[in-house]
Amino acid sequence: MPENRTLRLIMVVLAFSCGTTVANLYYAQPLLAGIASTFGVSQGSAALVVTLTQLGYAAGLALLMPLGDLVENRALASRTLVFTALALVVAAMAPVFGLFLAASVLIGVTSVVAQILIPFAAHLAPEEQRGRFVGTVMTGLLLGILLARTLSSVVAGAFGWRTIYVVSAVLMLVVAVAVRRILPHRRPSHDEGYRRLMGSILTLAREEPALRRRAACQALMFGAFSAFWTSVAFELTGRHGLTQTEVGMFALVGAAGATAAPLAGRLGDRGHGRLGSGIALALAAVAMVVAWLGAGSLIVLALAAIVLDLAVQGHQVLSQREIYGLRADARARINTVFMTTIFVGGAVASALAGTLYDRFAWAGPCLFGAALPLIALGIWTTSTVRARRREAARRTAPVS
Repeated sequence: MPENRTLRLIMVVLAFSCGTTVANLYYAQPLLAGIASTFGVSQGSAALVVTLTQLGYAAGLALLMPLGDLVENRALASRTLVFTALALVVAAMAPVFGLFLAASVLIGVTSVVAQILIPFAAHLAPEEQRGRFVGTVMTGLLLGILLARTLSSVVAGAFGWRTIYVVSAVLMLVVAVAVRRILPHRRPSHDEGYRRLMGSILTLAREEPALRRRAACQALMFGAFSAFWTSVAFELTGRHGLTQTEVGMFALVGAAGATAAPLAGRLGDRGHGRLGSGIALALAAVAMVVAWLGAGSLIVLALAAIVLDLAVQGHQVLSQREIYGLRADARARINTVFMTTIFVGGAVASALAGTLYDRFAWAGPCLFGAALPLIALGIWTTSTVRARRREAARRTAPVS
């Protein structure tokens, strides 16, 4: 294991790499009105950009991320980032909507590097500090998610919406070099080939109920997150008359959600992961209802966005801390099950949010988004009751 100073540098590189890479999934969200205008499509059709990017990401999670348990991690990440840069250049130059959608899928597939690196951080961290280290790397990833919308809006307002894809392509090449030169060599112990590796993913999902529960709950949470941020740009430019740059400034409020990551990591390290998860699920539902009822006020919308992001990101860190402790030799595959489920949920929610906004205006995606964490809260309640019953049975069982 690297010494402390070197480990801190590695964690900074991991956090920056995750943030800049995952941002590719979110640049388009505040640009949908401009994209729709450029290609002459409806707002609902423009929302397909977000949906297909997330579906591409889900495909990358399912097909590429398991390689983190098979292929040397540093080489896998740096080479994949080169293809991300190429896909971004194609998106920047696409003359027709169909080609832009195809490039968006490829951007999603290759941006999976962010999720290859998170289990890498878990491998490097001391056992008793895993939550804190994963939380630190997740802070970088979450800042990438939350600041991506602001950056893309500001760049689009100044130079046009295509420019952000060029900027990101350059960033991906810089990250590829940093990953190659700074991160330590790590070759996984699994050596049975890709086919058996993929087959073992289904085995993991079948044998680990905690993984299934955490994946389902976070998918529902991310669905609420996607429903809000896919639709709010239409609400801000429509009802409130904000410009593209002002929409980006509004998105800055979501950056507060990144503060939840290290706090949630420490909470999990202290044994309060289950309680923290339940609170996060309830807060997400409340935030979506507040966003609906207070839609006429930018301040209320901003507060709802902050609470929603805090809840979603905090719940994810608590979930990752639990699942990474299940099987140390299969963290990439565990993350495959977890993150694929999440992004399928997010992609479906994004698509439904665009349709619901076209039909029911802001109330549609808000009420839909509120229902999702409530379903997750039901799953959490059921699992908590069962856990308490098992614990009570153990305490009252006779000692043989």
